[in-house]
Amino acid sequence: MRLVSWSKLAELMRDADVVLEVLDARVPLETRSIRVEGLARRRGKPVVIVLNKCDLVPRRVVEGWVRFFEGLGFKTVAMAARSRRGVRRLKEVIRESVSKKPIIVVAVGLPKTGKSTVINALKGRSSASTSPYPGTAGYTKSVQLYRVDDDIKVIDTPGIAPSGEDWLETLIRGRPVDSLYNPIRPAVELLKRILGHNPKAVEDAYGITDRDPYIILERLALKRGWRYKDGEPLIEEAARTVIRDYHNAKLRFYRTPPSSTPG
Repeated sequence: MRLVSWSKLAELMRDADVVLEVLDARVPLETRSIRVEGLARRRGKPVVIVLNKCDLVPRRVVEGWVRFFEGLGFKTVAMAARSRRGVRRLKEVIRESVSKKPIIVVAVGLPKTGKSTVINALKGRSSASTSPYPGTAGYTKSVQLYRVDDDIKVIDTPGIAPSGEDWLETLIRGRPVDSLYNPIRPAVELLKRILGHNPKAVEDAYGITDRDPYIILERLALKRGWRYKDGEPLIEEAARTVIRDYHNAKLRFYRTPPSSTPG
C-alpha cells in the first residue's frame, strides 16, 4: 500500500487553500487525524470535515456528529459519496471557507474512508482511483490534480498513514488485510466492538448466534470449509473475512457521538 509521506503532505498543504479531512461516518473519532489538523492549523489552512458513508449510520447519529465537530470549530458536511449525496453542500462549504478563486483543495483521509470516492462525487464522473479494500489494485498511487468546477480544483493524494489515535483502526487500515501477520487479535477486538453496539450483527451477516469472538471465528471457518490439514478450523482466514466485511459494511456497526445514547 502506497501512502503519502508527511513531508509531501506538508508541501501540498502549503500550496492549498482548504483541507478536506474525509472521515468514516461510522467511526469518526477513530478515523480522524489530529496530526493532519495540527499541520493545517500551523499553516493557517481551514479544515473541512467530510463525514463520508453517512448512509450507513442513522440520520440522528450523523446529525449528532455534525454538531460535535462544528462545536470543535470545524465546518462539517455529511456525505454518501457513492450516491453523490451532500455534493452541493460540500461545494458551498468549500466556497465559504476562503474568498480567493480558484480554490485549491487538498483531500486527505485514512485508507477506506472513501476519499477518492468523495472526489469522484465532486467531479461528477469517475476517474480518481478507487478500490474495495486497502492495498489492492486501484488505490491512488500518486498525487493528482482534478478540476471540480471552474472555481474549485482538488488535489487527490494516496492515503495518509494512520497516526495511532486508535490502535485497531491504525492496524486494519494501515496495511492490506492479507498482509496482517496475526489477523486474529484485531478481528476479535473488532467483533467485541461490533457486538457491543449491535448484538445481532454477526447473526445477520453469517447466521451465527454465538457471542464469543473466538467461537464466532471457528464457526465461520467451519461454515466456509476453511480447515487445516488436520481438520481444525482455519480461523486466520475467518479473521481476515471479518475485517474485510467490516470495511465493506457487511457487519453493521457505528459509533455514537459523545453524550448521545445508542439506539
